[in-house]
Amino acid sequence: MATPDPLLVLALYTVLFFFWAYGIVSFLLDLKNKIVPKTAQFLRGRRRLKEEKEKEEERQEREEQLY
Repeated sequence: MATPDPLLVLALYTVLFFFWAYGIVSFLLDLKNKIVPKTAQFLRGRRRLKEEKEKEEERQEREEQLY
């Protein structure tokens, strides 16, 4: 059985490494540019809705106390 050429093996491993590294960098950039901002926006929206709900409840409570 013939053994593969060491330079060919090294070249193929190098190509595979670059695709692997590209995938990791692409994933990290997606996290930074898409997932993290969307999560932060979602959490801000939930916090804002909670604050609005609390203000509305306080307003209703004050209205009920007036009558």
